Amino acid sequence: MRNPLARAFRALGNFNFRLWTAGGLVSNIGTWMQRVAQDWIVLTQLTRHDATALGIVTGLQFAPQLLLLPWSGLAADRFNQRKLLMLTQASMGVLATALGVLTISGYVRLWHVYVFAFVFGAAAALDAPVRQTFVGELVGDDHLPNAVALNSTSFFAGQMIGPAVAGLCIAKIGTGWAFLLNGLSFGAVLLSMVLLRVQHLRISARASRGSGGFIEGLRYVWARPDLRSIVVMLFLIGTFGFNFPIFISTMAVSVFHTDAGGFGMLSSIMAIGTIGGALLAAGRDKPDFGSLLLGAAVFGIGCALAAFSPGYWWFAAALAMIGVAALTFTNATNSMMQLSTRPEMRGRVMAIRVGVALGGTAIGAPIVGWVANHFGPRWSLGIAAISSFLAALVAALMMTKFVPAPLDI
Repeated sequence: MRNPLARAFRALGNFNFRLWTAGGLVSNIGTWMQRVAQDWIVLTQLTRHDATALGIVTGLQFAPQLLLLPWSGLAADRFNQRKLLMLTQASMGVLATALGVLTISGYVRLWHVYVFAFVFGAAAALDAPVRQTFVGELVGDDHLPNAVALNSTSFFAGQMIGPAVAGLCIAKIGTGWAFLLNGLSFGAVLLSMVLLRVQHLRISARASRGSGGFIEGLRYVWARPDLRSIVVMLFLIGTFGFNFPIFISTMAVSVFHTDAGGFGMLSSIMAIGTIGGALLAAGRDKPDFGSLLLGAAVFGIGCALAAFSPGYWWFAAALAMIGVAALTFTNATNSMMQLSTRPEMRGRVMAIRVGVALGGTAIGAPIVGWVANHFGPRWSLGIAAISSFLAALVAALMMTKFVPAPLDI
């Protein structure tokens, strides 16, 4: 396939993947609207710019990624993935709608946001490994790296559009409506799941009920130097680097003193970078540790530049750079871990990936929020930069001593 544009979008030739991507884009816009609205209501309406409270919310939202690790990956390996996704997506839609109603009615309190963040995170923890491995059932292994990149493009297109829409929504009709619109957006995913051509799905081998559970997956990852190194890198960057809600909101409010529109614009600008990174990844062949090294190193440089940004637009430019790097890194970890793992183990391996990357945020977010509160937002970005450079060092060490083994399929 010589046409670079056709090569970058080749997975969209699959009807089921096109349908899935369209429904996901609508839902992703709603999800990013909720993320901005949640951060904004905590910082400006329920507290007086308390970054620690925001860190707690972020931590509660991602804590289930770790707490549910023993079950989330095994569920993805054992059960019908399409039906499980319909259940998790419907649950998140109901929760978002309930929080919207509570906010619009004026009864919302900080502890309500804590509870909803945790329960929403629990549904997302079950959803994430299933959603990531389900892409393989839609397109098969041959187009998996491309589909992963395009799936990320859809996600970050939502990040580009959603925060800007959320900023307008908050300013014009109120924060609660952003939650409510997100609840309605899950209907697009549910509709796409209903309309899928089930007979064309490439169903992977399912784990038997007698097979080992989470511990088997953990042993499998630990026995593989390549997977083990990727998990270490994910922990370093996920714990201290993927705290974008804290970085962006605290810099916007405390350093640059912007309104909701300016806050939403920063998230959208970062999404432009991530979309650029996703499109670059879509045109590449299978990623390797060189991709991980590049992504981690540039992510660290971007965080360092953001920490020293003298003004709003300098910070926005650094966020775009961070977006490209974050997408390069996360896409590479996704494709590398899926393609080198036995099909009946993929759910557990991907659950470990998501649990470490996002569950680490549950540990790091309160720490980063505390640092932002007591030393300033720029210092929290400095911590992210250091952790990213350490992750890049891990990738560099692997490149010097690791000889890729045949795919474990």
